[in-house]
Amino acid sequence: MHFFTFADKDSTLYQASGSLNAGLDEILEIRKDVSDTGAVVNSSRIVVQFDLTEISKSVSNGVISAPNYFLNLYDAKPTSLATSQSLYAYPVSQSWTMGDGRSYDNPIVEEGCSWFYPQGLTDGTLWGHDTMVSSSGGSWVSGSGFEGRLDFTHKSSDFRMNVTDIVNKWLDSSDPLVNHGFMVKRSGSVGNLDTNADEGSTDSLGNFSFFSSDTHTKYPPTLETVWYDSKWSTGSLSPLTSTNLEDMVIYMKGLRPEYQENSKVKFRVVGRERFPETTFATTPANLNVKYLPSGSSFYSIRDAETNDVIVGFSTSSLISCDSSGNYFNLDLDGYQPERYYTLEYRIQSGSDTPDETDQYFDEGFTFKVTL
Repeated sequence: MHFFTFADKDSTLYQASGSLNAGLDEILEIRKDVSDTGAVVNSSRIVVQFDLTEISKSVSNGVISAPNYFLNLYDAKPTSLATSQSLYAYPVSQSWTMGDGRSYDNPIVEEGCSWFYPQGLTDGTLWGHDTMVSSSGGSWVSGSGFEGRLDFTHKSSDFRMNVTDIVNKWLDSSDPLVNHGFMVKRSGSVGNLDTNADEGSTDSLGNFSFFSSDTHTKYPPTLETVWYDSKWSTGSLSPLTSTNLEDMVIYMKGLRPEYQENSKVKFRVVGRERFPETTFATTPANLNVKYLPSGSSFYSIRDAETNDVIVGFSTSSLISCDSSGNYFNLDLDGYQPERYYTLEYRIQSGSDTPDETDQYFDEGFTFKVTL
Protein backbone atom coordinates (compact mmCIF):
# COMPACT_ATOMS: atom_id res chain seq x y z
CA MET A 1 0.00 0.00 0.00
CA HIS A 2 1.08 3.56 -0.73
CA PHE A 3 -0.30 6.49 1.28
CA PHE A 4 0.57 10.08 0.37
CA THR A 5 0.61 13.03 2.77
CA PHE A 6 0.83 16.56 1.37
CA ALA A 7 3.16 19.11 2.98
CA ASP A 8 1.74 21.41 5.63
CA LYS A 9 4.33 24.08 4.96
CA ASP A 10 7.61 24.66 3.14
CA SER A 11 10.03 27.41 2.21
CA THR A 12 13.50 28.16 0.83
CA LEU A 13 16.16 29.78 3.02
CA TYR A 14 18.43 32.12 0.99
CA GLN A 15 21.90 33.04 2.22
CA ALA A 16 22.23 36.14 0.03
CA SER A 17 19.36 37.91 1.76
CA GLY A 18 19.50 36.71 5.34
CA SER A 19 16.07 37.93 6.51
CA LEU A 20 14.09 37.32 3.29
CA ASN A 21 11.04 35.07 3.62
CA ALA A 22 9.96 32.98 0.60
CA GLY A 23 7.12 30.99 2.16
CA LEU A 24 4.67 31.53 -0.70
CA ASP A 25 7.08 30.86 -3.57
CA GLU A 26 5.81 28.21 -5.98
CA ILE A 27 9.35 26.86 -6.36
CA LEU A 28 11.73 25.44 -3.75
CA GLU A 29 15.43 25.81 -4.54
CA ILE A 30 18.77 24.27 -3.63
CA ARG A 31 21.02 26.97 -5.09
CA LYS A 32 24.71 27.54 -5.23
CA ASP A 33 25.89 30.68 -7.00
CA VAL A 34 29.65 31.01 -7.38
CA SER A 35 31.50 34.19 -8.38
CA ASP A 36 34.26 34.37 -10.99
CA THR A 37 36.79 34.12 -8.17
CA GLY A 38 35.22 30.90 -6.83
CA ALA A 39 33.53 32.47 -3.82
CA VAL A 40 30.04 31.22 -2.90
CA VAL A 41 27.84 34.34 -3.13
CA ASN A 42 24.49 32.62 -2.55
CA SER A 43 23.47 29.24 -1.20
CA SER A 44 19.99 28.03 -0.30
CA ARG A 45 18.30 25.22 1.60
CA ILE A 46 14.76 23.84 1.78
CA VAL A 47 12.59 23.29 4.85
CA VAL A 48 9.39 21.22 4.53
CA GLN A 49 7.06 19.80 7.18
CA PHE A 50 4.24 17.20 7.18
CA ASP A 51 1.47 16.51 9.67
CA LEU A 52 2.03 12.94 10.89
CA THR A 53 -1.16 12.66 12.98
CA GLU A 54 -2.99 10.19 10.72
CA ILE A 55 0.13 8.13 10.05
CA SER A 56 0.85 7.91 13.78
CA LYS A 57 -2.69 6.69 14.50
CA SER A 58 -2.51 4.08 11.75
CA VAL A 59 0.85 2.77 12.94
CA SER A 60 -0.36 2.63 16.55
CA ASN A 61 -3.52 0.67 15.73
CA GLY A 62 -1.76 -1.73 13.36
CA VAL A 63 -3.34 -0.56 10.10
CA ILE A 64 0.14 0.34 8.89
CA SER A 65 2.80 -2.25 9.66
CA ALA A 66 6.58 -1.94 9.21
CA PRO A 67 6.38 0.98 6.77
CA ASN A 68 9.06 2.77 4.81
CA TYR A 69 8.83 6.52 4.28
CA PHE A 70 9.93 8.55 1.26
CA LEU A 71 10.20 12.31 0.84
CA ASN A 72 9.06 13.25 -2.67
CA LEU A 73 9.96 16.54 -4.35
CA TYR A 74 9.11 17.04 -8.01
CA ASP A 75 11.40 18.49 -10.65
CA ALA A 76 10.77 22.07 -11.79
CA LYS A 77 13.57 22.38 -14.36
CA PRO A 78 16.91 22.47 -12.53
CA THR A 79 19.77 24.28 -14.25
CA SER A 80 23.41 23.43 -14.98
CA LEU A 81 23.61 20.41 -12.68
CA ALA A 82 27.01 18.80 -12.20
CA THR A 83 27.55 15.26 -13.50
CA SER A 84 26.99 13.74 -10.06
CA GLN A 85 26.23 15.05 -6.58
CA SER A 86 24.12 14.27 -3.51
CA LEU A 87 21.41 15.93 -1.47
CA TYR A 88 20.76 15.25 2.21
CA ALA A 89 17.76 15.53 4.53
CA TYR A 90 17.93 16.08 8.29
CA PRO A 91 15.30 16.67 10.97
CA VAL A 92 14.91 20.40 11.68
CA SER A 93 15.59 21.07 15.37
CA GLN A 94 13.38 24.15 15.90
CA SER A 95 9.85 25.20 15.12
CA TRP A 96 9.54 27.67 12.25
CA THR A 97 6.90 29.80 10.56
CA MET A 98 6.29 29.46 6.82
CA GLY A 99 5.47 33.14 6.28
CA ASP A 100 3.78 34.79 3.32
CA GLY A 101 6.72 36.30 1.49
CA ARG A 102 8.08 35.68 -1.99
CA SER A 103 11.68 35.78 -3.11
CA TYR A 104 10.91 38.52 -5.65
CA ASP A 105 8.97 40.82 -3.27
CA ASN A 106 10.15 44.44 -3.17
CA PRO A 107 10.44 45.39 -0.39
CA ILE A 108 11.21 41.93 0.95
CA VAL A 109 8.97 40.27 3.55
CA GLU A 110 10.95 39.65 6.75
CA GLU A 111 8.33 37.87 8.84
CA GLY A 112 8.49 34.08 8.70
CA CYS A 113 11.48 31.78 8.32
CA SER A 114 14.63 32.99 6.59
CA TRP A 115 18.38 32.24 6.52
CA PHE A 116 18.83 33.94 9.91
CA TYR A 117 15.48 33.54 11.67
CA PRO A 118 13.06 30.60 12.15
CA GLN A 119 10.12 32.89 13.02
CA GLY A 120 11.07 36.22 11.46
CA LEU A 121 12.86 39.47 12.08
CA THR A 122 10.41 40.86 14.63
CA ASP A 123 10.63 37.76 16.83
CA GLY A 124 14.40 37.97 16.50
CA THR A 125 15.19 34.40 17.62
CA LEU A 126 18.11 32.99 15.65
CA TRP A 127 18.43 29.47 14.32
CA GLY A 128 20.34 27.01 16.48
CA HIS A 129 21.18 26.11 20.05
CA ASP A 130 23.88 24.19 21.84
CA THR A 131 22.97 20.54 21.19
CA MET A 132 22.16 20.78 17.48
CA VAL A 133 24.08 21.46 14.28
CA SER A 134 23.69 25.19 13.98
CA SER A 135 24.65 27.90 11.54
CA SER A 136 22.89 30.56 9.61
CA GLY A 137 20.58 28.75 7.26
CA GLY A 138 18.64 26.72 9.81
CA SER A 139 19.41 24.21 12.54
CA TRP A 140 19.10 20.45 12.33
CA VAL A 141 19.99 17.22 14.09
CA SER A 142 22.78 15.11 12.59
CA GLY A 143 24.42 11.77 13.26
CA SER A 144 23.54 8.12 12.75
CA GLY A 145 19.84 7.63 12.02
CA PHE A 146 19.26 11.35 11.47
CA GLU A 147 20.21 11.57 7.81
CA GLY A 148 18.67 10.74 4.44
CA ARG A 149 20.74 10.81 1.28
CA LEU A 150 19.91 10.78 -2.42
CA ASP A 151 22.52 10.65 -5.20
CA PHE A 152 21.88 12.54 -8.43
CA THR A 153 23.32 12.70 -11.91
CA HIS A 154 22.90 15.59 -14.32
CA LYS A 155 20.06 13.58 -15.89
CA SER A 156 18.19 13.12 -12.61
CA SER A 157 14.85 14.79 -12.14
CA ASP A 158 12.37 13.98 -9.38
CA PHE A 159 13.57 13.51 -5.81
CA ARG A 160 12.49 10.39 -3.86
CA MET A 161 14.55 9.97 -0.70
CA ASN A 162 14.20 7.24 1.92
CA VAL A 163 13.66 9.05 5.25
CA THR A 164 12.39 6.05 7.24
CA ASP A 165 14.86 6.41 10.11
CA ILE A 166 13.94 10.05 10.69
CA VAL A 167 10.17 9.51 10.59
CA ASN A 168 10.41 6.49 12.89
CA LYS A 169 12.17 8.66 15.46
CA TRP A 170 9.38 11.25 15.22
CA LEU A 171 6.74 8.57 15.73
CA ASP A 172 8.54 6.89 18.63
CA SER A 173 6.98 8.33 21.79
CA SER A 174 10.10 7.40 23.77
CA ASP A 175 12.35 9.46 21.45
CA PRO A 176 12.68 13.15 22.36
CA LEU A 177 12.99 14.23 18.72
CA VAL A 178 10.05 16.48 17.74
CA ASN A 179 8.69 16.74 14.20
CA HIS A 180 9.70 20.18 12.92
CA GLY A 181 10.06 18.89 9.38
CA PHE A 182 13.02 18.21 7.08
CA MET A 183 16.00 20.33 6.15
CA VAL A 184 17.12 19.49 2.58
CA LYS A 185 20.58 20.68 1.59
CA ARG A 186 23.91 19.85 0.04
CA SER A 187 26.71 18.47 2.19
CA GLY A 188 28.86 20.72 4.32
CA SER A 189 28.17 24.36 5.08
CA VAL A 190 28.78 27.80 3.67
CA GLY A 191 32.37 28.82 4.33
CA ASN A 192 33.56 25.21 4.60
CA LEU A 193 36.23 24.85 1.92
CA ASP A 194 36.55 21.08 2.28
CA THR A 195 36.46 19.74 -1.28
CA ASN A 196 34.15 16.95 -0.11
CA ALA A 197 31.63 19.46 1.28
CA ASP A 198 29.59 20.57 -1.72
CA GLU A 199 27.84 23.57 -0.23
CA GLY A 200 30.96 25.50 0.71
CA SER A 201 33.40 24.36 -1.97
CA THR A 202 34.38 26.49 -4.95
CA ASP A 203 32.77 24.01 -7.38
CA SER A 204 29.82 25.19 -9.42
CA LEU A 205 27.23 22.40 -9.04
CA GLY A 206 24.09 23.95 -10.56
CA ASN A 207 20.71 24.66 -9.04
CA PHE A 208 17.92 22.26 -8.08
CA SER A 209 14.33 23.47 -8.43
CA PHE A 210 11.27 21.65 -7.05
CA PHE A 211 7.57 22.52 -6.90
CA SER A 212 6.37 23.79 -3.51
CA SER A 213 3.06 23.28 -1.71
CA ASP A 214 1.93 26.55 -3.31
CA THR A 215 2.38 25.26 -6.84
CA HIS A 216 -0.50 25.44 -9.30
CA THR A 217 0.63 22.12 -10.77
CA LYS A 218 -0.15 18.58 -9.58
CA TYR A 219 3.34 18.20 -8.09
CA PRO A 220 3.43 19.48 -4.47
CA PRO A 221 5.82 17.81 -2.02
CA THR A 222 4.56 14.57 -0.48
CA LEU A 223 5.59 12.15 2.22
CA GLU A 224 4.95 8.66 0.86
CA THR A 225 4.23 5.85 3.33
CA VAL A 226 4.81 2.38 1.84
CA TRP A 227 4.01 -0.96 3.46
CA TYR A 228 3.12 -4.57 2.63
CA ASP A 229 -0.62 -5.12 3.05
CA SER A 230 -1.36 -8.15 0.85
CA LYS A 231 -3.55 -10.84 2.42
CA TRP A 232 -4.29 -14.24 0.91
CA SER A 233 -7.21 -16.56 1.66
CA THR A 234 -8.81 -18.37 -1.28
CA GLY A 235 -11.70 -20.10 0.47
CA SER A 236 -13.29 -22.55 -1.94
CA LEU A 237 -12.04 -20.76 -5.08
CA SER A 238 -9.99 -22.56 -7.70
CA PRO A 239 -6.76 -21.17 -9.18
CA LEU A 240 -6.24 -20.10 -12.75
CA THR A 241 -4.16 -22.90 -14.21
CA SER A 242 -0.96 -22.39 -16.17
CA THR A 243 -2.97 -23.04 -19.33
CA ASN A 244 -5.53 -20.40 -18.29
CA LEU A 245 -2.76 -17.89 -17.66
CA GLU A 246 -1.35 -18.31 -21.16
CA ASP A 247 -4.41 -16.63 -22.66
CA MET A 248 -6.42 -14.68 -20.14
CA VAL A 249 -8.36 -11.46 -19.75
CA ILE A 250 -8.60 -9.09 -16.79
CA TYR A 251 -11.74 -7.21 -15.81
CA MET A 252 -12.90 -5.27 -12.76
CA LYS A 253 -16.09 -5.79 -10.80
CA GLY A 254 -17.97 -2.70 -9.70
CA LEU A 255 -15.43 -0.12 -10.83
CA ARG A 256 -17.11 3.27 -10.50
CA PRO A 257 -16.28 6.30 -12.66
CA GLU A 258 -15.77 8.55 -9.62
CA TYR A 259 -14.71 8.31 -5.98
CA GLN A 260 -14.55 11.09 -3.42
CA GLU A 261 -11.19 12.12 -2.01
CA ASN A 262 -10.56 10.65 1.43
CA SER A 263 -12.43 7.48 0.37
CA LYS A 264 -11.08 4.07 1.29
CA VAL A 265 -11.91 1.76 -1.60
CA LYS A 266 -11.65 -2.01 -2.17
CA PHE A 267 -11.12 -2.60 -5.90
CA ARG A 268 -12.12 -6.04 -7.20
CA VAL A 269 -10.07 -7.48 -10.06
CA VAL A 270 -10.91 -10.74 -11.86
CA GLY A 271 -8.83 -12.84 -14.20
CA ARG A 272 -10.30 -15.57 -16.37
CA GLU A 273 -9.36 -17.61 -19.40
CA ARG A 274 -10.22 -15.82 -22.63
CA PHE A 275 -12.29 -18.72 -23.96
CA PRO A 276 -13.87 -20.65 -21.03
CA GLU A 277 -14.38 -24.32 -21.65
CA THR A 278 -18.00 -25.22 -22.31
CA THR A 279 -19.42 -27.50 -19.61
CA PHE A 280 -22.83 -28.59 -18.40
CA ALA A 281 -23.29 -26.62 -15.20
CA THR A 282 -25.81 -24.38 -13.47
CA THR A 283 -23.38 -21.41 -13.50
CA PRO A 284 -21.96 -20.01 -16.76
CA ALA A 285 -18.24 -20.71 -17.04
CA ASN A 286 -17.38 -17.03 -17.45
CA LEU A 287 -18.98 -16.27 -14.05
CA ASN A 288 -16.86 -18.79 -12.14
CA VAL A 289 -14.33 -16.67 -10.25
CA LYS A 290 -10.81 -18.09 -10.07
CA TYR A 291 -7.88 -16.54 -8.30
CA LEU A 292 -4.71 -15.05 -9.75
CA PRO A 293 -1.23 -16.32 -8.84
CA SER A 294 -0.31 -15.59 -5.22
CA GLY A 295 2.64 -13.28 -4.61
CA SER A 296 3.13 -12.41 -8.28
CA SER A 297 0.04 -10.39 -9.22
CA PHE A 298 0.49 -6.62 -9.00
CA TYR A 299 -1.38 -3.38 -9.66
CA SER A 300 -0.03 -0.01 -10.77
CA ILE A 301 -1.61 3.44 -10.84
CA ARG A 302 -0.85 6.20 -13.33
CA ASP A 303 -2.07 9.73 -13.80
CA ALA A 304 -4.34 9.37 -16.83
CA GLU A 305 -3.36 12.76 -18.29
CA THR A 306 0.39 12.90 -17.71
CA ASN A 307 1.05 9.15 -17.60
CA ASP A 308 3.16 9.71 -14.46
CA VAL A 309 3.48 6.58 -12.31
CA ILE A 310 1.85 7.17 -8.91
CA VAL A 311 2.21 3.60 -7.66
CA GLY A 312 4.58 1.24 -9.45
CA PHE A 313 4.67 -2.55 -9.60
CA SER A 314 6.35 -3.77 -6.40
CA THR A 315 5.76 -5.89 -3.30
CA SER A 316 3.84 -2.94 -1.82
CA SER A 317 1.32 -3.19 -4.67
CA LEU A 318 0.63 -6.93 -4.50
CA ILE A 319 -2.97 -8.00 -5.13
CA SER A 320 -4.79 -9.74 -2.25
CA CYS A 321 -7.38 -12.51 -2.23
CA ASP A 322 -10.39 -13.49 -0.10
CA SER A 323 -13.23 -15.98 -0.55
CA SER A 324 -14.88 -13.66 -3.11
CA GLY A 325 -11.81 -13.26 -5.30
CA ASN A 326 -8.87 -10.91 -5.83
CA TYR A 327 -8.79 -7.31 -4.63
CA PHE A 328 -6.61 -4.47 -3.41
CA ASN A 329 -7.32 -1.51 -1.15
CA LEU A 330 -6.62 2.16 -1.82
CA ASP A 331 -6.79 5.14 0.52
CA LEU A 332 -7.56 8.07 -1.79
CA ASP A 333 -6.79 10.70 0.84
CA GLY A 334 -3.41 11.44 -0.74
CA TYR A 335 -4.56 11.52 -4.37
CA GLN A 336 -5.02 14.83 -6.17
CA PRO A 337 -8.75 15.62 -6.51
CA GLU A 338 -10.36 16.41 -9.86
CA ARG A 339 -7.90 14.16 -11.68
CA TYR A 340 -8.27 10.85 -13.51
CA TYR A 341 -6.22 7.76 -12.68
CA THR A 342 -5.59 4.59 -14.67
CA LEU A 343 -5.19 1.09 -13.20
CA GLU A 344 -2.81 -1.40 -14.79
CA TYR A 345 -1.91 -4.98 -13.87
CA ARG A 346 1.12 -7.23 -14.09
CA ILE A 347 0.59 -10.99 -13.73
CA GLN A 348 3.63 -13.21 -13.40
CA SER A 349 3.42 -16.96 -13.83
CA GLY A 350 5.98 -19.76 -13.62
CA SER A 351 8.09 -17.70 -11.21
CA ASP A 352 11.77 -18.77 -11.05
CA THR A 353 11.30 -21.40 -13.74
CA PRO A 354 12.37 -21.50 -17.40
CA ASP A 355 8.74 -20.84 -18.30
CA GLU A 356 8.46 -17.63 -16.24
CA THR A 357 6.33 -15.02 -18.04
CA ASP A 358 5.04 -11.54 -17.32
CA GLN A 359 1.79 -10.29 -18.76
CA TYR A 360 0.73 -6.64 -18.59
CA PHE A 361 -2.88 -5.53 -18.78
CA ASP A 362 -3.77 -1.93 -19.58
CA GLU A 363 -7.45 -2.14 -20.41
CA GLY A 364 -8.45 1.48 -19.83
CA PHE A 365 -9.63 0.99 -16.24
CA THR A 366 -9.96 4.65 -15.24
CA PHE A 367 -11.57 6.50 -12.35
CA LYS A 368 -11.73 10.10 -11.16
CA VAL A 369 -11.08 11.41 -7.64
CA THR A 370 -13.57 14.18 -6.84
CA LEU A 371 -13.77 16.84 -4.14
